[in-house]
Amino acid sequence: MSKKQKSVISKDALTFLRNYLNNPSPTGFEKEGQKLWLEYMKPYIDEYFVDAYGSAVGVINPKAAFKVVIEAHADEISWFVNYISPEGLIYVIRNGGSDQQIAPSKRVNIHTENGTVKAVFGWPAIHTRMRSTEGKEPQPKVDNIFLDCGARSRKEVEELGIHVGCVVTFEDGFEELSHDYYVCRAIDNRIGGFMIAEVARMLKEKKQELPFGLYIVNAVQEEVGLRGAEMIAKRIKANVAIITDVTHDTTTPMINKNIEGEIRCGSGPSITYGPAVHNILRDLIIKTAKKNDIPHQLHAVSRSTGTDTDAFAYANDGTPSALISLPLRYMHTTVEMVKKDDIENTILLIYNTLLNITPKTNFLYL
Repeated sequence: MSKKQKSVISKDALTFLRNYLNNPSPTGFEKEGQKLWLEYMKPYIDEYFVDAYGSAVGVINPKAAFKVVIEAHADEISWFVNYISPEGLIYVIRNGGSDQQIAPSKRVNIHTENGTVKAVFGWPAIHTRMRSTEGKEPQPKVDNIFLDCGARSRKEVEELGIHVGCVVTFEDGFEELSHDYYVCRAIDNRIGGFMIAEVARMLKEKKQELPFGLYIVNAVQEEVGLRGAEMIAKRIKANVAIITDVTHDTTTPMINKNIEGEIRCGSGPSITYGPAVHNILRDLIIKTAKKNDIPHQLHAVSRSTGTDTDAFAYANDGTPSALISLPLRYMHTTVEMVKKDDIENTILLIYNTLLNITPKTNFLYL
């Protein structure tokens, strides 16, 4: 965080972040998380709307012709119940990019119309696993991992309200670690929703007037192909879009910096270079970071960003769009980890970038 700035994460903000992260919000079922987010946002916006699939938008200056979006996605990876065996074991398929290798021995919540049912991803004991002639242990795969909820027949499972199509989320919740790190499942990317909400709060508390309409967008269904962003981008028809998501801290073992670049937690938000990223908007963000002494890093992508940036950039005949990413360790696990300073510096970077945009800013290359 810039040395000139005091902490922007208040006690109330941290309480909201904890509750927001702990609340399940799986892809396609983001409703309860969106309720929490909108309730937190209401004091800082003029109005809001929600589209048919649940993307939520808070608006400041809704009558302004020039529209700027700041956006994150609300959904987390999860699982669907796919098959219930006669013995009462539950097999699953992915909902988003869920990692089967971390599943064994994890506790989960199965969400039913009757409420939450607790279960675990079972796995054979180490004593029993080495059964092949080559001496190799079986590896977790989507077709061999299973849930055990305590039932011992299909009928007992169904009596709990569990059926094919029920969504399953990991149980792991928010924790604070040493050296100002936060850890939780689903930091990807509800931390983005938190950061753009904090930008709205700063604008309100500092009584900052903007010369454009600001659309604070918390989009659904990013984890299955940027679908929520595709829908909401067409509806808003923004003139400019700034997207925030997480990116990999590449300083942990088993990551090749030659391929992934070098990004580390604690060194500030990452600003992306790539075809979908608008050069003028990106350079404006970098200049803003330098002017305000906000630490930042640079990252390059060879084709798409893999984030909602792509959906906004290629919508409505092209929307100048840029990506500001928060460094994160252990993406798509239950122990996603981010540093508090990086969160605060990302909030400050988005906030100060907005102050440097006007309807007269020229975003034309030629």
